[in-house]
Amino acid sequence: MMGWYGGGMAGGAWIFMGLFWIVLIAAIIWLVVRLLPSGNHGSATSAPSAHVPTAPLAQPGPRPDSPMEILDRRLALGEIDLETYQAHRAAIIASRGGVQ
Repeated sequence: MMGWYGGGMAGGAWIFMGLFWIVLIAAIIWLVVRLLPSGNHGSATSAPSAHVPTAPLAQPGPRPDSPMEILDRRLALGEIDLETYQAHRAAIIASRGGVQ
């Protein structure tokens, strides 16, 4: 056998070489993903970023409309007629125990 020196690589060496390349490629992909800028670098357990403002405790949000205000607005916009308005208004007053 001319030009053939030794038996080549054994089976274990092929497995080691394959694992080496898999680990190397995975490490390169991990580094690229880690180093590229993106908006989602933190995990779910990390502290909130410094640039995210938190709402002050002393200022509550806008007050939701009461059922009577919603009913009045719907009548004013023409979404309901006067009979429907009066029926719903009576039902709201009755559900509150007669207190408007």
